[in-house]
This record gives sequence, C-alpha cells and structure tokens, in this order.
Amino acid sequence: MTSPLSLDDLRRMIDDGSVDTVVVAFTDMQGRLQGKRIHARFFLDRVLEHGTEGCNYLMAVDVDMNTVDGYAISSWNTGYGDMEFVLDLSTLRLTPWLPGSAMVQCDLRWIDGGEVEQSPRQVLKRQADRAAELGFTAFAGTELEFIVFDDTYESAWDNAYRGLTPANRYNVDYSILGGTRVEPLLRDIRNGMDAAGLTVESAKGECNLGQHEIAFLFDEVVRTADQHSVYKNGAKEIAALHGKSLTFMAKFDAREGNSCHIHMSLRGSDGAIVFDEGSGATPLFEHFVAGVLASLSELTLLYAPNINSYKRFAEGSFAPTAVAWGRDNRTCALRVVGHGAGLRLENRLPGGDLNPYLGLAAMLAGGLHGIEQRLELEPPCTGNAYTAGKPRVPGNLRAARDLFAASALAREAFGDAVVDHYVNAADVELAAFESAVTDWERFRGFERL
Repeated sequence: MTSPLSLDDLRRMIDDGSVDTVVVAFTDMQGRLQGKRIHARFFLDRVLEHGTEGCNYLMAVDVDMNTVDGYAISSWNTGYGDMEFVLDLSTLRLTPWLPGSAMVQCDLRWIDGGEVEQSPRQVLKRQADRAAELGFTAFAGTELEFIVFDDTYESAWDNAYRGLTPANRYNVDYSILGGTRVEPLLRDIRNGMDAAGLTVESAKGECNLGQHEIAFLFDEVVRTADQHSVYKNGAKEIAALHGKSLTFMAKFDAREGNSCHIHMSLRGSDGAIVFDEGSGATPLFEHFVAGVLASLSELTLLYAPNINSYKRFAEGSFAPTAVAWGRDNRTCALRVVGHGAGLRLENRLPGGDLNPYLGLAAMLAGGLHGIEQRLELEPPCTGNAYTAGKPRVPGNLRAARDLFAASALAREAFGDAVVDHYVNAADVELAAFESAVTDWERFRGFERL
C-alpha cells in the first residue's frame, strides 16, 4: 500500500519544524484510537526503529477504562504486562486539524513476538488473508452517520446529556439549506480528512435533528477500517475545535438512530471482476450474499456490540429488524445494489457505534463461509421486510452474546480465543447495565411504586 504521507516527507517536515508530534495509535475493542503522542525527533531517532509499548490492559477494559475480570490476556494475576505497538508505515498521515501533528496506526504484538490475535485489526487482517488464500481481495466502504449539537462535549457531560441543542431543528435529509447551517464544521471535517489522505465523496443531511453523513470512497478492507477509525476520532476532535459536539452512538433518542452501513465486494487477486461478469450476478456473488445472510444473527455481536446498539432496531426506522435480503430494498438487513463492477452487498445492520475492524471481519467471514460451502441464496424479499414474517435479528445484547458464544461458524472463522474475548466484553457490558439505576426507573418508581 502507498502511504498518504511518505517517510521522506515526514523527515523533511520534522526538519523544517512543520511537524513536531507523531501520534502512535491502535484501535481498541470499543473502536477508539488509543496510543501515545511522541515527540517527532524522538520518533525518528528511536521509535521508528525500536517501536514503543503500552500496557496490555488496553485490550481488556470497559468503556470507562476500568480493569475488569474475565480476560485471558490481561489480569491482576498476570501482572498487566506490556504489548508492542508495531508501526504500519503504510498508514502514516498528517492530521492537519491538530497543529504540527502526524499519525501512524499500529498492529499489536506480544513482547515474545506473537500477535495479539484479539486485537480488532488482527481479527480483520486474518479474514483478509483468508480471502487472499481463496484468490480474492475484499473491498468495502463504511457510511457513518452522526448527530451534531451546538453544545461542547464538556457542557454536554456537565448537563448529563440532557437538554442538548441539535445543530438543526428539523429533518434535513438531503437538504442543502440544512447542510449549510452546519457547513463550517462539515467543510472542516471534509477538508481535514482529504488532507489526511482519505478520499471524500460527499456530505448530506439525515433524518434526525442535527444528523448528517460524510461518505468516503471504498478501499481494501483493512485500509477502510483504518480510515474509518481516523475519521471517527478526527470528526470529534474537529467538532470540539468548533465548540460543538457530535455523537456516533447508535440510538441517541427516540428518533432515527445513527447507522453505519457497510458496502462490500470481492475482486480477484488480479483485480478481476468476480461478482458480475457482464450478464448479471455470478454464482459466487450469490454464495457470498447467502453466507452473510446465514451468519447474520450469529455474528450480530460484532455488528452491534453495545446495549444501546439494539435500541436502533425498530420497525419503520430504516434500521433492520428482519434477517432478509432484497434488491435495492432498504427495509431489508442486506441490500444488493449496483451492477457490473459496482455490484455489491450493503449490510444495514451496524450502527454508528460499530468497531469497523470487527464489523468488516464479521461480514467478510460470513461471505467467505458462503463461498466455501457454496450456500444457495434464498429468493429476495420484495415489499416491506418489516412485515414479511422473516426471522428477526437479535433484539438485545444478551441474545446476540449467546448466539455468538455458541456459533461454530464464529469459532472456526475467528478462533476460540477471539470469540471468548468478545463474549467476555459483552458480559462486562451487560453486568454494567444491569447494575445501573436509570432515570426511567426513578420516574416510574420514586413516588408511584
């Protein structure tokens, strides 16, 4: 892969003082960038050759960064040792919204040289390697929605996320005027991502109040996940610089949630078109779709990893409830779109809280399973999938957790160590939620019960 920023250019920019900081980052279980800010000269003199390290608890904490029990790779009993951040220089890029800064993304490796197979990036790379062994290269694009508020992150926190002011007061889906209201922020995000090496396609309003989407060109699956992580983190940083905040959480309120639709296709390792060879969809494409469909429920945990993820699955909401596929049918979980070289499968199940590496790995694993087993594709769903009587996607995190834990397909594709790791992550999330006392409970029970 070609880096968005060459090492020679980085050296030059460090020498002339235009870059003084290099962010060394990886994506954690929750889909967040974690790592260190390295002084640029030290990065060149030491880190570039010798790397850097961080505590292995970074792959075994909850969203609040609490150390929690149940992880085989990291615990008090094993002493919370280090893991190595292995620089992937193909990801070297500027982050121009932060003065004097560049970034490089990393793989994780144990000090003895073994890979941290539970690392989301490694989970996806294994599936990409599996596709390569079958003679394919996987490509994908992720479409992230977010809601913009005129409140800062600090004031939103201080007000317990109540009474926030959305950047638009009404539905601005495709509205040019509605987008103009937020254009100073959207423009800075688009231009910042372009300067960071991402190929920006467009920005548009969405249905919820203050909701927008910025789309990027598809790419090879690992690169897409890398760029997704940079964009999601960078969009929050840029919003903060504007005195605003934005959220990618799957369901902020009772209106439309934030989706993250995944578009995926395969090419031959030589670049050949394999899904549509000129006369329509190939059997290979149908096997791929059948595999993603057959694995959808068992792998939902990787598409919808949080308690809140499942609040988004509501009838008539453009978020799916039915395990169904259709041709250009937005009521289905899986939507086939495009033709010729553009024929692809859109997975509408994931929300904005998706970990891109895990979601892409799940979809690719399902599709490759369909190809390997030559699964037959059922007829498409026509009309309204919400009322078609199809099986339903898991309705809550516990149901998804149990299906994932018991899935032979998941264990064969990812390995027991990975499955057990993310089952434990679900258990941690469930335990935290089930011990919390909510506003809903207080309103129902304080006086009247």
